Amino acid sequence: MLYHIFVPLSQDFSLLNVFRYITFRSAGALILALLFTIITGPKFLKMLRALKMGQPILSEYVPEHKGKAGTPTMGGLLIMASVLFSTLMWSDLSNIFVWLTMFVFAGFGVVGFLDDYTKIRRAHNQGLTPRAKMLGLLAVSIIAVGLLLLNPAYSTKLAVPFFKQFVPDLGIFYAVFAVVVLLASSNAVNLTDGLDGLAIFPMVVCTFVYAIFIYVAGHADFARYLQVAAVPGVGEVTIFCAALVGAGLGFLWFNCYPAQVFMGDVGALSLGGVLGFLAVLCKQEFMLVIAGGVFVMETLSVILQVSYFKFTHGKRIFRMTPLHHHFQKGDHPLPESKIIIRFWIISLLLAIISISVLKLR
Repeated sequence: MLYHIFVPLSQDFSLLNVFRYITFRSAGALILALLFTIITGPKFLKMLRALKMGQPILSEYVPEHKGKAGTPTMGGLLIMASVLFSTLMWSDLSNIFVWLTMFVFAGFGVVGFLDDYTKIRRAHNQGLTPRAKMLGLLAVSIIAVGLLLLNPAYSTKLAVPFFKQFVPDLGIFYAVFAVVVLLASSNAVNLTDGLDGLAIFPMVVCTFVYAIFIYVAGHADFARYLQVAAVPGVGEVTIFCAALVGAGLGFLWFNCYPAQVFMGDVGALSLGGVLGFLAVLCKQEFMLVIAGGVFVMETLSVILQVSYFKFTHGKRIFRMTPLHHHFQKGDHPLPESKIIIRFWIISLLLAIISISVLKLR
């Protein structure tokens, strides 16, 4: 909105030329989202308590979390409101990529909201059926990817890290691949959201990495120099990424250990889904395995545990999955705060590696 107000005026007031720059508007979006989340957070938490939106927790599943039962959930609504408001204020609203990104973010959030609301209404950990949830996420993914592929500026070629000259064209099969990326990413973040602040900080770090990737992909000269796929116009989504970083840090203000609020599925699914879409937008889908390595570890731990359990008729690799619960069990369990901070450190390390890969041939 500010872009459309001030850019036309820049012809008469040269100072307003700063609104033409994505970097300036990204900084503004980050600051606005951060302040919006922190300032409105206390009233939002008060509202959740008044509405009795407490998180139901089965103590027999994770006894260590028994004391967290009743903690306000659906904090993802605060993140969504902050990100969407800041993006609408600072971005060029004529950009189709911005609208598609917000559609994925909001669409996955709606499915997550329905899941959270069902849990609260039933006072049980189980919300929507897995089939209903998957159908909802699948519908949003198919619509978003379909609209994306209708854009002539977007390619169905696949970028492979470390092999920049190898760019296979998947053609129509790219649509299937992209949908899988969105669904896998959303579920990975959802699995990680099991300890206070565990998911939101790696999400912030990973989004910052993709803000760089998207800015580079949208800048023809940078994309050519770094030999990455250029996507004309996608650079505007950097503003959405910045807003998400700001909102995520603001949410961490309340979600850090001991958490005053949980993001719920409305937060985890929307964040994970849009992270996958950001990877698809800038043609860096495989980089998500590195940048989002924490989410990948959590997901793989569940897959390995279930597969091994079935194959060996009852044996386990980990004490409990997702992986963060493994460290809470055993003779010498780690304190929750220590597990969280160590996962944060890993996410920072993976982010540095991911950015470094941009220059590697």
